[in-house]
Amino acid sequence: MRRRRTPVERVLARPGPPFEITFDGRPLTALPGQSIAAALWSSGVLAWRTTRVGGRPRGAFCGIGHCFDCLATVNGRPNQRACLLPAAPGDVVTTQSGDGRADLAD
Repeated sequence: MRRRRTPVERVLARPGPPFEITFDGRPLTALPGQSIAAALWSSGVLAWRTTRVGGRPRGAFCGIGHCFDCLATVNGRPNQRACLLPAAPGDVVTTQSGDGRADLAD
């Protein structure tokens, strides 16, 4: 009987070593090639934004950058689409409230 090959074996994909990012001050592990959203999901984080009206939690919805539910503040820059942005070592991701521009409220 022939052994079935896994998808990883078929494409010879070998991810590089994991690295650390932080989410709201909490260290998380990410892998090379993962989006910020995928790294958050793999760590059990499902929401990283709240809506302007009502403060409802949001995370990734479409996963392809069309819906904007996945907006997060990354390295101090608000309104970053976490589903499209590749995770990089040392990234600092914080929960985004409303439109992500609380600094303009004054």
